[in-house]
Amino acid sequence: MSIDFKGRVAIVTGAGGGLGKQHALALAARGAKVVVNDLGGDVHGQGGSVSAAQAVVDEIRAAGGEAIANGASVTDFEAVQAMVQQAMDTWGRVDILVNNAGILRDKSFAKMELADFRLVMEVHLMGAVHCTKAVWPIMQAQNYGRVVMTTSSSGLYGNFGQANYGAAKMAVAGLMQTLSIEGEKNNIRVNALAPTAATRMTEGLMPEVVLKALEPSAVVPAMLVLASEDAPNRTILCAGAGGFEAAHITLSQGVYLGTGPDTPERLAAGLAQVTDLHGAQVPLSGSAQGALEVGKAMKAHK
Repeated sequence: MSIDFKGRVAIVTGAGGGLGKQHALALAARGAKVVVNDLGGDVHGQGGSVSAAQAVVDEIRAAGGEAIANGASVTDFEAVQAMVQQAMDTWGRVDILVNNAGILRDKSFAKMELADFRLVMEVHLMGAVHCTKAVWPIMQAQNYGRVVMTTSSSGLYGNFGQANYGAAKMAVAGLMQTLSIEGEKNNIRVNALAPTAATRMTEGLMPEVVLKALEPSAVVPAMLVLASEDAPNRTILCAGAGGFEAAHITLSQGVYLGTGPDTPERLAAGLAQVTDLHGAQVPLSGSAQGALEVGKAMKAHK
């Protein structure tokens, strides 16, 4: 089965370099018309120029593809709406959104300024919200949409010095969980990609041989699957160095302890059983937690 995007229009944010650039090039190579969005700032979100995006557009056009450049900041909803309108004016539809734009402001939580926490949340989380909100009614109207969020192992599992980034990336995963449920009736599939790739954000942090194995292009196949017509829904794909995995937010079977005065002590004593993942499930929605707990209570009182 060949994955192609002929007739599809894609928006890729943060596509002036690194992983976003590879996403844009790959989509275009397989037939998509691409809006290459990039503020043109540095890894910390400073500065701005459309030249990075335009260079990617030039590369796509030189290879025979179709693309336009856009320099909107994903933190500016009006600018994002104008970007989406630019796509509609040019090609009449938007089929794919890859929320890739991001910045880093790494420091230990004790030393981190709240302004740096807010800005990272604004770019990663609200940037994804703004872009998805702007394309959502279009995708609903055309009864087709593919949205790829970019999460991270730093959010899913934590990473020292990245409290802001990790919080934002886990929030993006939560956004995906609900939007995948809400979009299903309109054939809008929403998934998340957790990449491990060497970009401007990782330069100087790893040996050269490791960086070579972690080329951003190695992550792209997972994005192409999540953006494709046969994409799954509500899936977190992890990718890096040619390896692919799926991350799941699971719910253990747990135990029923009741609500007596000694329940805190019994819970503390039985915590290992509560956290045991044997028989764990991947809930279809948030109500599964309540259903599991009520079910245990009903069984205990029979």
